[in-house]
Amino acid sequence: MDEAQEEGTWRGVRPGLLTMRRLVLALWLGPVVLAAAVVPALLGAPVWSLPALAPLVLGAWGWRALGRNWRSWRYQERDDDLLISRGVLWRQLTVVPYGRMQLVEVTSGPLDRKFDLARVQLHTAAAASDATIPGLEPAEAERLRDRLTALGEARSAGL
Repeated sequence: MDEAQEEGTWRGVRPGLLTMRRLVLALWLGPVVLAAAVVPALLGAPVWSLPALAPLVLGAWGWRALGRNWRSWRYQERDDDLLISRGVLWRQLTVVPYGRMQLVEVTSGPLDRKFDLARVQLHTAAAASDATIPGLEPAEAERLRDRLTALGEARSAGL
């Protein structure tokens, strides 16, 4: 067990994030598969419907990849910093010290609201900081925002 796992509990993101992303995948690839399968059959050349298998296979691969990606998202609140872990092939661990946070945002787009989700975005002085936690319950996102803001203010004030 590594040191990060010994200090606290990792929290994952909500299953609604996976559902939303899979729905978007199906809405984008569904019409392509349908058109590639039906149009040649209607034109009297059903053999030409075989190319519809390519987007179908791509959709199946994407379905599985989205599941693996969803499982990889997690975060952990520690005494001095917040850890955000994500990625399957390229794993990324972001460590955000509370004293370095300048702004904590909670956003929720139309699809997020439909699936009762919110996203927490942390802004630091570093231009390349990418500290985002998607797929949170709105109440949890607000709790996290309030806690991180309070800890950031306390750390920057030297308390």
